[in-house]
Amino acid sequence: MIDTSKFCPEYLLSAIPQPFDIAKKAKTLDEFRRELSGYVHTMHYEILDDCDSLSERRIIRIRDCARVINRIFTRQSEEKAKFSVSQAIFDIAHNIVHPDLSYAFYAEILYLFLGLQGKGPHARYADSYLEPSRLEGREAAIERSNQLDALSVEVSRQTDKYTDGLNEDAVYRRSMRKKHIMKKLGASLENWHDWRWQFEHVLRDIQQIETLITLSQSEAIAIEKVRKNKIPFGITPYYLSLMDDDPDSGRDRSIRAQVIPPSTYIEQLATRVNQNKSCFDFMCESDTSPIDLITRRYPGICIFKPFNTCPQICVYCQRNWEIEDAMMPGALASDQKIMEAVSWIKAHPAIHEVLITGGDPLGMTDYDINRIMALIADIPSVERIRIGTRTLVTAPMRFTDTLADILAKYRIPGKRQVAVVTHVQHAYELTPETLKAVEKLKTRGIQVFNQLVYTFFVSRRFEAAFLRKTLTRCGIEPYYTFNTKGKEETIEYRVPIARLLQEQKEEARLLPGLARTDEAVYNVPGMGKNYLRAVQHRDLISILPDGSRLYEFHPWEKNITKTLSTYIGQDVPILDYLNRLEDAGEDPENYNTIWYYF
Repeated sequence: MIDTSKFCPEYLLSAIPQPFDIAKKAKTLDEFRRELSGYVHTMHYEILDDCDSLSERRIIRIRDCARVINRIFTRQSEEKAKFSVSQAIFDIAHNIVHPDLSYAFYAEILYLFLGLQGKGPHARYADSYLEPSRLEGREAAIERSNQLDALSVEVSRQTDKYTDGLNEDAVYRRSMRKKHIMKKLGASLENWHDWRWQFEHVLRDIQQIETLITLSQSEAIAIEKVRKNKIPFGITPYYLSLMDDDPDSGRDRSIRAQVIPPSTYIEQLATRVNQNKSCFDFMCESDTSPIDLITRRYPGICIFKPFNTCPQICVYCQRNWEIEDAMMPGALASDQKIMEAVSWIKAHPAIHEVLITGGDPLGMTDYDINRIMALIADIPSVERIRIGTRTLVTAPMRFTDTLADILAKYRIPGKRQVAVVTHVQHAYELTPETLKAVEKLKTRGIQVFNQLVYTFFVSRRFEAAFLRKTLTRCGIEPYYTFNTKGKEETIEYRVPIARLLQEQKEEARLLPGLARTDEAVYNVPGMGKNYLRAVQHRDLISILPDGSRLYEFHPWEKNITKTLSTYIGQDVPILDYLNRLEDAGEDPENYNTIWYYF
């Protein structure tokens, strides 16, 4: 259990007295800032003169904490944050009570100043680690190899905690559920393997779903409220068969969370149901859409959205504000709008890549897919066509030989690439059916990439690493890992940026290259992808009273534009996240280093 007794002013005054002592002696807030800056400078540069006595890990921690403190305690940061960490510490030092400050705030300040001294918690997730060797040559290599064996065994021990949908037990459980669902829906095996039947029988009604799968009381209430408030919702019969009859096992928690929203999501959307839909446009796509059906944020690529619905609705979907329901009628754009969009692409030869997405474009008929692929392929400047789809997971039977042949015929080696970008959220979603669909594409020369959304439900230690390992064995290449968007209604899905950075640098880094080659990004509204590995693309500018970190993100085009606008994004408090992990059965101490990823 997390000990919150140390996250209070009294403990901070004893554990990290230096900033408070400086504040006590300062007569004004500006004087405090100046003196604190001097202290941070001294701490930072003293390590360079005394580096022999410090480990590389401590040196890096001091450096990173010094950088963050220097930025947080500036006037500019305070103005942008509309909150002053300097003032809060100054007031605490002068015995001024701050009831607005949370445990999570004090935790951030504690670990930040402990880190400045090279202290603070270290990693506890592994039993094995590499020790420096005093040997040389072949003997040193053998010793290192033995240590790497032990470390690899530890990684396997961690990933073996999770399960995928390819193992015999999972396949058997799902075959039993498939039979049950088919019987209840009056479907034959031929029906089940027909994507048209799957799309025509998207499940929405709570009474029907309850007869097909075990739901918790909260899940049943959620589905009922979703329908009552006309919130987009739908589950394919195939995807429903991936849910376990014993949900308490936790194996399928990510699958359920993908489509069954929590109460906070429903409440947020229900209060805004009569508002203009554009208010849900979190990514400001309206500001980057030069014509209907087209979104363009980068020089060489555009997004083309001819089909505005999906066979199944993901709770945290970026574009669910545009979708009324799963497989809603009339979702295909008119011929006129499609031709206008295609003509626009043709008139902009700087565009060399088109991402066809939506909605899910594979919800269209083969005829319409072929027609649209032909129109795009007929544009001389287009070198790559990407299909963004989740049907590999929600209805893999959509990938018939006919569809695979349609996609493949527009691939011309050396001239035009055709690729599928999918979204496998958890290894438990991967099934023999998905594997078969991927093989149909791969044997025709079509690459398959994956975009993971890093939600709470895939954020345990080595959970995402296990997904990547499984993906690559299935022929799917890890491509992007997206930080969960900061939409108010998806608060229960969000994970601190620090956790994603920790995962990338501690867990993913231990995998072989092809099993971890993806890019962690924060998708900035109206601006596009901000690469999280590159610290120069963002600044941590404040710690808010609730303990959440406030970041300033710089746009990708900052070096090629005369005017620069940035985006201020509020993260979720790390302490709150750790408490949720503990409630989910995790040991928070295994995540100790999370505080030092900025």
